[in-house]
Amino acid sequence: QVQLVESGGGLVQAGGSLTLSCAASGRTFSSYAMGWFRQVPGKEREFVAAISWNGGSTYYPDSVKGRFTISRDNAKNTVYLQMNSLKPEDTAVYYCAKHRGGSVYVRGSYDYWGQGTQVTVSS
Repeated sequence: QVQLVESGGGLVQAGGSLTLSCAASGRTFSSYAMGWFRQVPGKEREFVAAISWNGGSTYYPDSVKGRFTISRDNAKNTVYLQMNSLKPEDTAVYYCAKHRGGSVYVRGSYDYWGQGTQVTVSS
């Protein structure tokens, strides 16, 4: 069993920055990839970023590439999402998730999810 707890969300003006954190329970954190997704009401949960087990590989969709950075600290069982140059369209609930296998871009490849943290970007 893995528990994931996100933090760091909030209200920020367009152009600003936020850093989200996701703390994971368990001793095997360093053995699996992690991802971030986001969701707005009425829409599908959208892939935002992923990172390999050792941090050596990262993945982003074009919508956030160059603005968001995912990182991890395996000693702290924590994954981060640094978000810069935020836009109103980045407003969503952000979720971290544990990757179980398969494409990191697909929601179905993740088996444990956090409760989400709200990010609101005002124009």
